[in-house]
Amino acid sequence: MRPLLLCLALFALPAAAQDIDCANAMAQQELNWCAEQDWQRADAALNAAYKAALALLQRWDADLPEAERGGAQALREAQRAWITFRDKACEAEGFAMRGGSAEPLLVYGCMAGLTEDRAAQLRALVDSYADL
Repeated sequence: MRPLLLCLALFALPAAAQDIDCANAMAQQELNWCAEQDWQRADAALNAAYKAALALLQRWDADLPEAERGGAQALREAQRAWITFRDKACEAEGFAMRGGSAEPLLVYGCMAGLTEDRAAQLRALVDSYADL
């Protein structure tokens, strides 16, 4: 019965979420939802930064002899590895509140912070080398 209640609660949250003022959130469920929204915004910014960085590396690859290409693939592999790192690092951070109602707050907060950092790194790559 417990999984059914969890599913029902998750389906009810989006409708109730429209009423959440994240600037004044106080209940744990609200704080968790707001932290998830922060991570979603950071993830959208990361996706845009990654797309720009990948396009830059694809342009570099296009200018190189075929045997020397691989920058775009290296970035793809680095990003996949970084996602694994982020997810596991934030899972580990969540253990401070393991099983508690604040665990999602810690995990989403960690994910938002690391994701913002990674997006800044990718934007810096593009900004530093876009003119090459």
